[in-house]
Amino acid sequence: MVQGAVNRNTKLTEEWLQNYVDDWVSFYHRQTEEGEVASYIPILKEADKNHLGISIISKNGINIHSGNVDIPFTIQSISKVFMFIVACMERGIPYVLDRVDVEPTGEAFNSIMHLEMRQVKKPFNPLVNAGAITVTSMLYGDTSDQKLEALFQLFERMLGFRPKLNKDVYESESETSVRNRAIGYYLVELGFLESELELTLETYFKQCSIEIATRDLAQMGMILANDGEDPKTGLEIIPRQVARLAKALMLTCGMYEASGKFAAYVGIPAKSGVSGGIVAVAPPRIREDDLPFLEGCGIGVYGPALDKQGNSVAGIRLLRHIAKQWDLSIF
Repeated sequence: MVQGAVNRNTKLTEEWLQNYVDDWVSFYHRQTEEGEVASYIPILKEADKNHLGISIISKNGINIHSGNVDIPFTIQSISKVFMFIVACMERGIPYVLDRVDVEPTGEAFNSIMHLEMRQVKKPFNPLVNAGAITVTSMLYGDTSDQKLEALFQLFERMLGFRPKLNKDVYESESETSVRNRAIGYYLVELGFLESELELTLETYFKQCSIEIATRDLAQMGMILANDGEDPKTGLEIIPRQVARLAKALMLTCGMYEASGKFAAYVGIPAKSGVSGGIVAVAPPRIREDDLPFLEGCGIGVYGPALDKQGNSVAGIRLLRHIAKQWDLSIF
């Protein structure tokens, strides 16, 4: 088994960290054979299931990148975290939480069973499709581009550039997403949506089709780890209360119906997407040992070979190994 435990005599240089991460990525690369790329969105089937990459960015400027880190991919369900953040910033936390709950469902991300069987007054959380579509409907704007502008502005403040929309992925999702349209009609029937259905779904499909890479996810995760403040500039990008609420949701609901196991075995907030991306957040922690990233870090993973829950097979195992070796868990 690959090793990477730290002792008190180890000097935690960036080169040392890079060598160990390279070793771990090489080891877990073979795990990609156990998963399959997403197929319900046709264009996602074109991804190479053997790709695996990881980026780690710390508050004090350490950058680790290993594997297939330059492969662009669409953000997919990871966008739900940031649309929730935008909605809270636009509408206020009480307004949003009055319309979407923060409870795990234990069910698939595209299920509406909990809405129908339990007769709830609002979707269980904003990280399942029903909740995310409801949140998207809250955003200001009369067109999808107007609704998405605040999200693009948030990404631009976090990343230093404006990511682009992958139109091919958007069209593929829009043309084939029967399940999300069914969810949307059900939300209309229940009176949950605040904007017209087609406008809401168009916005939702577009937000999932924004293109990023692992280093972008790591940068976004690092800012969340720092409670919404960019340590490079000292500027508050996301209000502290909103950032902390988003991290709580990521920990309890971010990995679909595998969220409980991920919290138990990895122990850091994370959100996955069916393109194979994962954004993970290791907040600052106090330990007696000399360990990497005690000041906190953001982690971005890409591995399009998915398990049955829709999470990256190799990506989860890589994160679990890193969290164990470097004691990243918040527990």
